[in-house]
Amino acid sequence: MKADKPDKLRKLQVIGDRLLIKPLTINRKTKGGLFLPPGYNEKEEVQTGYVLKAGPGYPIPAIESEEEPWKRESHENVKYIPLQVEVGDLAIFLQKGAIEILYNDEKYFIVPQHSILMVEREDDI
Repeated sequence: MKADKPDKLRKLQVIGDRLLIKPLTINRKTKGGLFLPPGYNEKEEVQTGYVLKAGPGYPIPAIESEEEPWKRESHENVKYIPLQVEVGDLAIFLQKGAIEILYNDEKYFIVPQHSILMVEREDDI
């Protein structure tokens, strides 16, 4: 994986079940040697990229035992169901569910976990 400078993305916080993905650089030439026009591969339904940041997961609702829940303090700790996808995974995802952003003149995708089709992970599971 091509490592981005950690300071570039340090201030970004990914929310919920979303992932920040850096798309792979696509070869602009076919196997036969034809050059593809800009944007050709970006219109494909399936994209590939490395996961740079991951959100905390799906929030779990707190179980209330009080009769008047509006009186509780709002400083309770929120618990999450963690995501299956991890930082550093090579993700294959549906373009339709992704949101393209430009941050510091680089293209990234914000992708919900349900748009991830599969990942390639270096570590054994």
